[in-house]
Amino acid sequence: MSEQPAVVHTVLQNVVESGEVPQAQDFQRWVDTAYLMADEDVQKESTVTIRVVDEAEGRELNSSFRDIPRPTNVLAFPGAAPAGLPPAEIGELGDLVICAPVVAREAVEQEKTTVAHFAHLTVHGFLHLLGYDHDEPAAAADMESLETRVLHKLGFPDPYTTGEHCRG
Repeated sequence: MSEQPAVVHTVLQNVVESGEVPQAQDFQRWVDTAYLMADEDVQKESTVTIRVVDEAEGRELNSSFRDIPRPTNVLAFPGAAPAGLPPAEIGELGDLVICAPVVAREAVEQEKTTVAHFAHLTVHGFLHLLGYDHDEPAAAADMESLETRVLHKLGFPDPYTTGEHCRG
């Protein structure tokens, strides 16, 4: 008898008033697909919180945590259990912060749909929560390849064929 894969619950906090922000079920589908294709073994139910913010909050968070005084497209904050506490029944993979105005602006610049760019940044940030990075060329190539495969499975084009790479 095979074990069921871990479930990643996605909690959406949308604090912007924009009709261009995808629905919670879209974010859930993108996270589910990335999780399954990443072949990571989280071992238990997990939660990821996705907060969609405006430029002011995006700027403040990017400044506070990265010392960059402008908003960025996506920030990933991996979750960690406080030292000395027993593991929770549901693990907190972490939080993603996506700045809606930056996503909309970049989508136009990169000649993508806004929803395709939201999907890409969600997958990109979620992979960071699973431990992927793009600091070294080989790691970047692996991460970009996985992002492209996930997005293709979701019906989106290669995010790296038009415009800049993700800055998140």
